[in-house]
Amino acid sequence: MVDIALDPNMYYQQMSTADTLHKARELGFDFVELSPNLEFHHWHRYPKADDDFVAELKKASKDSGVKIRTLNPVFNWSSVDEQERQAQVRNWRRLLELADQLDVRMITTEFSGNPNTMVACEHQFYKSIFELSDDIEKYGITINFEAHPYDFVETHDEAYSIVRGINKPWAGYEYCCPHTFHLSEGKGDIRRMIHHSAPKLNEVHVADAYNHLLGDGNRYIVNPPGVDARVHQHNEIGKGDVNWTEVFDSLREVNFDGVLSVCIFGWLDEADEANKRVLKRLKKEFGQD
Repeated sequence: MVDIALDPNMYYQQMSTADTLHKARELGFDFVELSPNLEFHHWHRYPKADDDFVAELKKASKDSGVKIRTLNPVFNWSSVDEQERQAQVRNWRRLLELADQLDVRMITTEFSGNPNTMVACEHQFYKSIFELSDDIEKYGITINFEAHPYDFVETHDEAYSIVRGINKPWAGYEYCCPHTFHLSEGKGDIRRMIHHSAPKLNEVHVADAYNHLLGDGNRYIVNPPGVDARVHQHNEIGKGDVNWTEVFDSLREVNFDGVLSVCIFGWLDEADEANKRVLKRLKKEFGQD
């Protein structure tokens, strides 16, 4: 049975992290995935949560009945700058402590490097991984990895091979639906990617996106032409080109029983309605309605 979690990123500007658990309950969710925010773990910065913050989150979880299912930090542990890499390993150690205090046993994250220094970033990534391995095993935490646009690994096949290269039982994979067309270089071969990664697939990020390579490649435009950047979306289901029938059929075919994280971005004016609609669809697709 899948666990459907809310990524409350659209609510962080309006309320505390603890209050987002109550918001999740209001929307009908039983779980949350806490993505980067200034109160807790922000991009590439040392986690700011103290004992009072942890106690507040625990109380919110108890009072709301919503469990913190996963964390979704982004720390630049693949940096080619060794001092920076060491600082990010320190960030990771603190986050693992916090996850343990919150009884969170799954973390989903990125490879966090630069596509222009791919091989050097891979070296640094594995160096960080094996420095942290004992900490990860001590706390009994599973780490899922996702390829991300403008990371040192952006495609599915390469990302999954890097995860397999870790060769640890705690190393899992996350398939990000709104990255589908970056992962597949525009092909959108969802069934193949999900079946390929099924042995390690623990989480799926649920949001839609347009295929930036469809037709003449001008579905959306970045200026100046050829600029070293990536564009993608995290839209509500149905507001993009992701084949959701193929997503849901493939997940059922591989008997997926991990986390589905609803991570719609940028639609603050209709956040409640969009999240409710996607939750309703997921419950219907996976027999929870």
